[in-house]
Amino acid sequence: MAAGSASLRRMLAYGLDLAIIGTYFAVIVWIGVHFSRRTGSVADFALGGRSIPWWAVLASILASEISAGTFFGTPGEGFRLRNYTYAQLMAGYLLARLVVSAVFIPAYYKHNVVSIYEFLEIRFGPRTRRMASAIFLLTRSLASGSRLWVPTLLLVVIWNQTHPGHPLGNWEQFWFTGAALIVISLLTAAYTAVGGIKAVIWTDVLQIAVLMGALGFSVWYLLGHIPGGWDGAKSHLTGPNDLRLWQWEGAAPADTVWGKIKSVLETEFTVWAALLGSLFVTLATHGTDQDMVQRMLTAKNQRQSAVATILSGLADIPVTFAVLTIGILLAVYYGQVVSDPRLPMAAGQPDSTRIFPYFVVDVMPGGLRGLVVAGVLATTMGSLGTAMNSLATSYSRDFHFRWFGTPNDDRQRVRIIKLSTVGFTLVLIGVGLATAFVKACHPNLSIIGIILGSFGYTYGSLLGIFMVGLFTRHRGSEAGNLAAMAAGIVAVAVLSNLPNELANMLTGHRLYANPASLPVIEFPWRIMAGTLVTFAVAVCFRTPTRTAGACP
Repeated sequence: MAAGSASLRRMLAYGLDLAIIGTYFAVIVWIGVHFSRRTGSVADFALGGRSIPWWAVLASILASEISAGTFFGTPGEGFRLRNYTYAQLMAGYLLARLVVSAVFIPAYYKHNVVSIYEFLEIRFGPRTRRMASAIFLLTRSLASGSRLWVPTLLLVVIWNQTHPGHPLGNWEQFWFTGAALIVISLLTAAYTAVGGIKAVIWTDVLQIAVLMGALGFSVWYLLGHIPGGWDGAKSHLTGPNDLRLWQWEGAAPADTVWGKIKSVLETEFTVWAALLGSLFVTLATHGTDQDMVQRMLTAKNQRQSAVATILSGLADIPVTFAVLTIGILLAVYYGQVVSDPRLPMAAGQPDSTRIFPYFVVDVMPGGLRGLVVAGVLATTMGSLGTAMNSLATSYSRDFHFRWFGTPNDDRQRVRIIKLSTVGFTLVLIGVGLATAFVKACHPNLSIIGIILGSFGYTYGSLLGIFMVGLFTRHRGSEAGNLAAMAAGIVAVAVLSNLPNELANMLTGHRLYANPASLPVIEFPWRIMAGTLVTFAVAVCFRTPTRTAGACP
């Protein structure tokens, strides 16, 4: 009798979860259909007719930044480090938004661009525009495609929890997660291709509301399951680095000045990475990435766009602290409150990337669990939808219309962008499957490293060229810019030891021995290094007279 009652309660709980998730999908589909009747022109489809209110733009920016990688990866960092040093990066994020709002956004509005790489053609010429757009298309495809794998972690945990005697192996996880990410991608492509950027932004508003609710309830629920709440948790966080917010020095001790600098460059989260490294990261992602900037350009004017951009930086702070707090509380919960032999493991240690989804499935009650699952889907589909729209817009404007001509009919132009959206959906699915394959081969890879690593190698070259265009009037040329971008990419690859890592992965052997004095820089520093090298090379070339002074 008791077993039957427990089974009934479990069924009712799962039914409530499915009802919440089903309601979420129903609203998403309605939004896509609603806006499908309002995408008659390219301006409507790609920029929403520049009619989106600033608060909706703000929500869309947040939805793009807080991906499923953040939802699971950042709690994983809190669980692993038991402190808030990751949040230091917010300082550079906010400072960069001020620069983007004061310099980048006014230039894009002034020249009325749809693809921001059109600005580079106005300033330098068509080859610079095509090279920059190609870098964006490749890098955004890799970054957004790799994110697709992340939310499927939750499905793996659910399977393992409901089939305790038959947990999925690495390759079984690959096939299982591959099927799931295909379904998520196709659903997102449906409302993105039909409704355009307006559908994306208004679904982002819904998605950020669901996400905030999921995060808030997760913190509340965890505190309720730790004796003494937050004060009780702090009594267990007494290590030398526990709850630390600032980290000035690198992880490796050093006596010389260069040794200390090298140690900082080889450490992920320090004050210097926050003030310098993350500054350049955000300048690149919010100033030179079509995916992010396209949202900003949907605002009614540059002032509203700037307000949304700056306020999104302030809103990021409590969100980041919330997700890190979840990870820290999980470290206390599983380290001090309960002993669970079923915890997901990797290399003999609790798997930080799967610890939060495991808690959601194993401990949270029905309804709340459904809200968190909907939050995961929201973050995934929010960032994925704009990626699809921006990739299609950039490809169509920067390549397709140039190669095959621009149709006279606006509806035909929109149709091409919609078809491009479908095409890039297939590309993203391919990258997502490749990421799942790599994870199956290397289970201990970090989520944050996978997602952020891809654009760290190339976005410095984009930012360097945009900075030459925005901050100088007579420097930079077509040939010089191409050489500068290539130099920036090569420099970051060498400084991050990419050639050796790839060679070791493919052949089991390193290509060369790194000099002991040469740092192997962590991801917060890669864009900064690429930017400085690209800028330094590009300013060595003078802008031809016919284009000099065309901007800002």
